[in-house]
Amino acid sequence: MQQLLARDLARFDQQLEAQLQSDPALLGDIGLELIQAGGKRLRPRLSLLTGRLLGAEEGHGQAVAMAVELLHTASLLHDDLIDESETRRGKVAAYRRFGNSISVMAGDYLLAKVLRVLAASGNHDFTLLMSDVATAICEAEIRQFQLTMAEDRSFQAYLSVIDGKTGVLISAALEGVAILAGAADEDRAALREFGMGYGRAFQLQDDYLDLMSDEASLGKPAGSDLAEGKATWPVLLLLAKGNAEAASILNRRAEHAGDQERMAELLRQTGAAEATLKKIAEETGRAAAALDRFPDSPAKAALLELAGAESGRTA
Repeated sequence: MQQLLARDLARFDQQLEAQLQSDPALLGDIGLELIQAGGKRLRPRLSLLTGRLLGAEEGHGQAVAMAVELLHTASLLHDDLIDESETRRGKVAAYRRFGNSISVMAGDYLLAKVLRVLAASGNHDFTLLMSDVATAICEAEIRQFQLTMAEDRSFQAYLSVIDGKTGVLISAALEGVAILAGAADEDRAALREFGMGYGRAFQLQDDYLDLMSDEASLGKPAGSDLAEGKATWPVLLLLAKGNAEAASILNRRAEHAGDQERMAELLRQTGAAEATLKKIAEETGRAAAALDRFPDSPAKAALLELAGAESGRTA
């Protein structure tokens, strides 16, 4: 896959640096540094591979890759401030280094650049898609806050949040290319389905790792969901079994020493950790099935490889 996309990703990086030239330079540098600080480039990879899958013009994949990566990075800058995160990708969070105002403005600057990419595309449907995605991300963030405060700890509520926070943007990375390429409605729907399944798997794995991994591996503090009172899928499995100890740890937001480690132990002992990995495999299988309508190609194989590797991801 790396060889398949090497030239495309190099061009993306060049265009990204050009997009984020600003005066003062700090404004663009904050976003550029965050993107370059070990990010997976997942969404750009998906866009560029989709372009190859559809035989689209290279510019279509590049435009969508740029829009989704800029929007994603803006959301990270804002999320870190909202969640009061100390680090991001192994570095001190931007708002901790530069203050709230500059960090917020840097996120807003990236959003302004998204608008520029959309205007340059000249495509109404793509613009509408990205507007809907930005709306869904904001709604999901507020919904997550409300669910935490209201202690609505249902599986459906959790899935609604991760679909809005993660699934819609990953899905747009593929569907946006289909729109610009003028693909058939059936192809567009299939790519949307792949993205939503992959997006769920990706966020499920993130939430699993937050409980089962450590800061050194993640590049950000582990156990942050527990500290914020968020009941993610693995913990919901424990609560559904009536595990009182897990409920106590969650309710006190893992404030006691050893709480995070004990939750991880409970997840392993009860089989909830294994069940979460099975759920991730189920969602990646859903994603893979959506690509059945497309003929075999290196791009299709690479997309399937990305989805299939999700349950083995460690950071």
